[in-house]
Amino acid sequence: MAEEKDYSKYFNKPSLKDAKSRKRREVNIEDFAAVKEMAGIGQGKHYHVKTYGCQMNEHDSEAIAGILEQLGYATTDDEKLADIIILNTCAIRENAENRVFGELGRLKPLKVNNPDLILGVCGCMSQEESVVEKLLKKYQHVDLIFGTHNIHRLPEYVHEALISKERVVEVWSGEGDIVENMPRRRANAVKGWVNIMYGCDEFCTYCIVPYTRGKERSRLPEDVINEVRELAAAGYKEVTLLGQNVNAYGKDFQDRTYTFGNLLDDLNEIDIPRIRFTTSHPHDFDELMIATLAKRGNLMEYVHLPVQSGNNAILKKMNRRYTRESYLQLVRDLRSAIPDVAITTDIIVGFPGETEEQFLDTMSLAEEVGYDGAYTFIYSPREGTPAAKMADDVTDLEKKDRLYRLNALINADANTGNMRFQDQVVEVLVEGPSKNDDAVMSGYTRHQKLVNFKADAAVIGQIVDVRITEAKTWHLYGELVSD
Repeated sequence: MAEEKDYSKYFNKPSLKDAKSRKRREVNIEDFAAVKEMAGIGQGKHYHVKTYGCQMNEHDSEAIAGILEQLGYATTDDEKLADIIILNTCAIRENAENRVFGELGRLKPLKVNNPDLILGVCGCMSQEESVVEKLLKKYQHVDLIFGTHNIHRLPEYVHEALISKERVVEVWSGEGDIVENMPRRRANAVKGWVNIMYGCDEFCTYCIVPYTRGKERSRLPEDVINEVRELAAAGYKEVTLLGQNVNAYGKDFQDRTYTFGNLLDDLNEIDIPRIRFTTSHPHDFDELMIATLAKRGNLMEYVHLPVQSGNNAILKKMNRRYTRESYLQLVRDLRSAIPDVAITTDIIVGFPGETEEQFLDTMSLAEEVGYDGAYTFIYSPREGTPAAKMADDVTDLEKKDRLYRLNALINADANTGNMRFQDQVVEVLVEGPSKNDDAVMSGYTRHQKLVNFKADAAVIGQIVDVRITEAKTWHLYGELVSD
């Protein structure tokens, strides 16, 4: 008779102090182990997962869904039919957290009407001490709280919540190990995400991610390559490699010298049409990466390259570890190797102490680069980060004015960037009907440009040639090129 597993109550809250430490322990690689005694516990029941935040969170939700389906649960979009609802959260900005708390309040009546409903919160918000304390005190209808490092333990947490009818709180402040072969319910049959590493060691002063995601841990290249090969064999047309800083891939290897450039070079040999990556840090963008991207093939002519600010003093306060000059040189190097490369970025306005003159440095940098697009944000402090202790002395009026001016410049450059495709024939990976018209198909070019064109639904999932007939600021219109 198998030894009975101890499912005593889990209760382990996060610690910012522990999360800030970078322990030198070896990271173990283990396979996901299905727990046999839990098979079928979700039979005849339904789950609903709602995701906030970045592609990493979306990818984590695919694992959560895969695990729940392995337990027998079936997915549902109707919250009223769900037996378990999990919110996979983001902590990057305060408004993202506020949305989650608002959602928890909205879901409370479901719990009142169905006491057997399991309501869970996971993801980056769960890694914050203050958030967990708030959940414990003010949101007592939340049954399950777990973090970013222990998704693979979800079967145990669900089992415990079912049998004990008490709260399960299990948030690891340590980084955890790399768990391979977790079941996944992929959200898309054409485009797939592949994690190549976890965590971040950059410690930008405004960012909570190094504390919520832990230290950098790279997956073995053979595991990444095998996963991409499996997706190619399954008919996927595009893979996006994920990491908080993909350029840092391999820096933690002790037994080999193998960097992100090496990985891209190996993936360039795989028979899959498209490979992208996000997000890259300018500090770690090296010559090998540029030379490999210049080979093109299945490596796209598109780079997301967050700059955050164009002023050296602000970059230093942000702990970005590069200068305005080195960033601009990197852009020149990229365009020298790949003349038609599309570059997008992230920019924060109103960082503590930012003067009007320093903001104008950001404007002039954006003008010099000529971005194809940008995610622009007003600075907001995140509790537990060094920047949160800095005097937030830029007024809301100034922040909003700077954002408005920056967006006007970015929009103009994006329009210019799109105009270069006017009357050109481009390759489009068709994802499905457009949001407004089922007779219009929608997809993306190699340069990550959104294209809408009339075509039959039979082209969904294919890469087709489209002639651009009209260029707008944020998308292109075209016509399908007949064979």
